[in-house]
Amino acid sequence: MERFQELMEEYSPMIYQIIHSLHIYKNHDEFYQIGQIALWEASNQFDETKGAFLSYAYATIKGRILTEITKQKRQEERNIYPKEEFWEIQASPLSRKPLELADLLFYCKGLSPKQQKWVIGTFYYGKSLSEIAKEEKVSESAVKKWKKAAMDKIKINIGC
Repeated sequence: MERFQELMEEYSPMIYQIIHSLHIYKNHDEFYQIGQIALWEASNQFDETKGAFLSYAYATIKGRILTEITKQKRQEERNIYPKEEFWEIQASPLSRKPLELADLLFYCKGLSPKQQKWVIGTFYYGKSLSEIAKEEKVSESAVKKWKKAAMDKIKINIGC
């Protein structure tokens, strides 16, 4: 333990230098502690026959800190929460009141009863193609045909 205290005194500036060189600006204490743990592991695993302790300690400490940075970055990416503005309901031109039935019937002049069912079902009641098809006991493709024919006639009626 006494030997490790000496190592800490000697290598503490190196840990701070690594933290500084990696541009770590928050959680200094956490990264310093990771550096200390890496130094402890390096001192226990060092093999004198493979080189100098200084190089081994530097590589071990920097590697451990880089690994932790990567872990934290992944965690942040997985847990991104949108800002409060995201959750606010925005009033848009499309979110105005649904058309009144009388207004819809004005646009339905010249449409067949089936085409009118599509227009009223879609724009007044907010139903989907499949819902209209179920109610009328026809296929969705039949309702799509009603829709296309109705849209073509409405475009002619309003002069588009």
